[in-house]
Amino acid sequence: MTAATTTDGSWLSALADWAVSLMDVIGPAGAGIAIAMENLFPPLPSEVILPMAGLAASRGSFSVVEALVWTTVGSVVGALMLYGLGAWLGVARLRAIATKVPLLHPEDIDRTVAWFERHGGKAVFFGRMIPIFRSLISIPAGITRMPVWRFTLLTAAGSIIWNSIFVFSGFFLGESWHIVERYADILQYVVIAAAVIGVAWFLYVRVRALLESRSGGPEPELD
Repeated sequence: MTAATTTDGSWLSALADWAVSLMDVIGPAGAGIAIAMENLFPPLPSEVILPMAGLAASRGSFSVVEALVWTTVGSVVGALMLYGLGAWLGVARLRAIATKVPLLHPEDIDRTVAWFERHGGKAVFFGRMIPIFRSLISIPAGITRMPVWRFTLLTAAGSIIWNSIFVFSGFFLGESWHIVERYADILQYVVIAAAVIGVAWFLYVRVRALLESRSGGPEPELD
């Protein structure tokens, strides 16, 4: 398997070459390590690493089953590390932090925790298939101390679906794996836009509430 998969000189090209080189050296376990790192550093795109694993499988470096197994193991290991970070933070520490952050209240943490306790299972499963949030969703799971066995099963189930899409894309498309990457980029932009809109709305409501409280008006509630 050759290391040069893209030649545009971008950081994306360098990442693809690094992932391929890792797989060249240690086989499918290299794909697992790369995906574990992607979980810990969300800017690393799984949409590039996973097709490289499929491409390696199509070239006979290892089987596609090995690619799926190792990338799913990497996903779970990376997610468990972030789960541990969330468990270390805990609700009490987050509430203490919220009291020191402008426009943030401890009650916001309580509402978030209550929501996650009601919908955490769905959030973890489907969150594994949403760019950026596929990593971050592990932190609230740790904060709320979701049972580790349940978190692990949900993470593995969601991850194998996401991983399969991109691994098989690389396996069947070969050097044309960039086709699926374009659609993944669109999804990522939609997620980022939704997050920006959500933060902007939160800030608008909180600033308006602060101004009205200073003027003696009613303080609107944040849903």
